Amino acid sequence: MITTDVMSDRVELRAFGAFTLEDCLQFEEQSDYRIRFNGPIDLLVDLRNMTDYSLDVVVEELRYARRHAHDFRRIAVLTDDQWVTWGMMLTQAFVDAEIRIFDEDDSANAWLQEGRRGSGIEATIADDVH
Repeated sequence: MITTDVMSDRVELRAFGAFTLEDCLQFEEQSDYRIRFNGPIDLLVDLRNMTDYSLDVVVEELRYARRHAHDFRRIAVLTDDQWVTWGMMLTQAFVDAEIRIFDEDDSANAWLQEGRRGSGIEATIADDVH
């Protein structure tokens, strides 16, 4: 099971229990929608409470990464699983995004915010509000 939060420039996924192919496809649909209307986005992927995943999820994730090689700016992954960490290193070969592994929300969120400040995105959003 997953939950997703879709924001204007970021999608957050949190997995609980088994991460299924259906979960993966749901996440892709929501990310694709945000990319289509906003261009490159950031991702926060929290896999700390994921208990299982299957090979079809891994294969689909790699296919998705290849299809969206230029559509992500930063990807913050929360995990303590060594296999997931290795998988993210493999994913790095397919995308231009910076990928970092974290073990706590605060550090991951701070890193994603830092990327927004460095790219001028915050100023653009603030200017749009006025």
